[in-house]
Amino acid sequence: MSLDTPLPGTRRERLSAHEALQRLEHERNSRLTQLLALDEAGTDAEPESEEHVVSAQKDTIRRVLAEVEDAFDRVRNGRYGDCLDCAKPIPVERLEILPYARFCVPCRHGTV
Repeated sequence: MSLDTPLPGTRRERLSAHEALQRLEHERNSRLTQLLALDEAGTDAEPESEEHVVSAQKDTIRRVLAEVEDAFDRVRNGRYGDCLDCAKPIPVERLEILPYARFCVPCRHGTV
Protein backbone atom coordinates (compact mmCIF):
# COMPACT_ATOMS: atom_id res chain seq x y z
CA MET A 1 0.00 0.00 0.00
CA SER A 2 1.42 3.40 -0.95
CA LEU A 3 0.96 6.79 0.66
CA ASP A 4 -1.45 7.64 -2.17
CA THR A 5 -3.72 4.68 -1.44
CA PRO A 6 -6.48 5.71 0.97
CA LEU A 7 -6.80 3.38 3.92
CA PRO A 8 -9.95 1.26 3.99
CA GLY A 9 -12.69 3.10 5.83
CA THR A 10 -10.92 6.46 5.47
CA ARG A 11 -13.50 9.17 4.91
CA ARG A 12 -11.48 12.38 4.96
CA GLU A 13 -10.13 13.50 1.62
CA ARG A 14 -8.50 16.71 2.84
CA LEU A 15 -6.98 18.29 5.91
CA SER A 16 -8.82 21.37 7.10
CA ALA A 17 -6.96 24.65 6.72
CA HIS A 18 -6.62 24.76 10.50
CA GLU A 19 -5.08 21.26 10.61
CA ALA A 20 -2.75 22.10 7.72
CA LEU A 21 -1.59 25.29 9.41
CA GLN A 22 -0.98 23.44 12.69
CA ARG A 23 1.09 20.75 10.98
CA LEU A 24 3.05 23.30 8.99
CA GLU A 25 3.72 25.40 12.08
CA HIS A 26 4.97 22.30 13.89
CA GLU A 27 7.21 21.44 10.93
CA ARG A 28 8.57 25.00 10.81
CA ASN A 29 9.27 25.06 14.55
CA SER A 30 11.00 21.68 14.40
CA ARG A 31 13.28 22.79 11.58
CA LEU A 32 14.08 26.11 13.25
CA THR A 33 14.97 24.21 16.42
CA GLN A 34 17.30 21.99 14.38
CA LEU A 35 19.01 25.03 12.87
CA LEU A 36 19.42 26.62 16.28
CA ALA A 37 20.92 23.42 17.70
CA LEU A 38 23.40 23.25 14.82
CA ASP A 39 24.34 26.90 15.31
CA GLU A 40 24.76 26.46 19.07
CA ALA A 41 26.92 23.39 18.58
CA GLY A 42 29.27 25.58 16.58
CA THR A 43 31.87 24.49 14.10
CA ASP A 44 34.95 26.19 15.58
CA ALA A 45 36.57 23.04 16.93
CA GLU A 46 35.25 20.68 14.27
CA PRO A 47 37.45 19.24 11.56
CA GLU A 48 36.84 20.59 8.08
CA SER A 49 35.02 17.41 6.97
CA GLU A 50 32.50 17.73 9.82
CA GLU A 51 32.05 21.40 8.98
CA HIS A 52 30.96 20.40 5.48
CA VAL A 53 28.45 17.93 6.92
CA VAL A 54 26.98 20.58 9.22
CA SER A 55 26.82 23.03 6.32
CA ALA A 56 25.00 20.46 4.19
CA GLN A 57 22.57 19.77 7.05
CA LYS A 58 21.83 23.48 7.38
CA ASP A 59 21.28 23.80 3.63
CA THR A 60 18.83 20.89 3.70
CA ILE A 61 16.94 22.37 6.65
CA ARG A 62 16.74 25.76 4.93
CA ARG A 63 15.43 24.09 1.76
CA VAL A 64 12.71 22.33 3.78
CA LEU A 65 11.85 25.61 5.51
CA ALA A 66 11.38 27.23 2.09
CA GLU A 67 9.05 24.37 1.11
CA VAL A 68 7.11 24.85 4.35
CA GLU A 69 6.72 28.56 3.61
CA ASP A 70 5.49 27.71 0.11
CA ALA A 71 2.95 25.36 1.68
CA PHE A 72 1.71 28.20 3.93
CA ASP A 73 1.14 30.21 0.74
CA ARG A 74 -0.82 27.31 -0.79
CA VAL A 75 -3.05 27.20 2.30
CA ARG A 76 -3.70 30.94 1.96
CA ASN A 77 -4.52 30.74 -1.75
CA GLY A 78 -6.65 27.60 -1.45
CA ARG A 79 -4.28 25.27 -3.35
CA TYR A 80 -2.99 23.33 -0.35
CA GLY A 81 -3.40 19.59 -0.74
CA ASP A 82 -3.60 19.64 -4.55
CA CYS A 83 -0.77 18.09 -6.56
CA LEU A 84 1.06 20.84 -8.41
CA ASP A 85 1.48 18.52 -11.39
CA CYS A 86 -1.80 16.64 -11.94
CA ALA A 87 -4.01 18.87 -9.70
CA LYS A 88 -5.56 15.83 -8.00
CA PRO A 89 -5.89 15.87 -4.21
CA ILE A 90 -2.85 14.63 -2.31
CA PRO A 91 -4.07 11.95 0.12
CA VAL A 92 -4.46 13.06 3.71
CA GLU A 93 -2.15 10.27 4.86
CA ARG A 94 0.69 11.74 2.79
CA LEU A 95 0.04 15.27 4.07
CA GLU A 96 -0.02 14.03 7.65
CA ILE A 97 3.48 12.60 7.15
CA LEU A 98 4.84 15.33 4.88
CA PRO A 99 2.67 18.43 5.41
CA TYR A 100 4.58 20.47 2.84
CA ALA A 101 4.17 17.87 0.05
CA ARG A 102 3.70 19.52 -3.32
CA PHE A 103 3.06 16.40 -5.37
CA CYS A 104 1.19 13.12 -5.10
CA VAL A 105 3.46 10.07 -5.04
CA PRO A 106 2.93 9.11 -8.72
CA CYS A 107 3.77 12.64 -9.92
CA ARG A 108 6.72 12.87 -7.52
CA HIS A 109 8.16 9.74 -9.08
CA GLY A 110 7.10 10.54 -12.63
CA THR A 111 4.78 7.56 -12.92
CA VAL A 112 1.59 9.36 -13.97
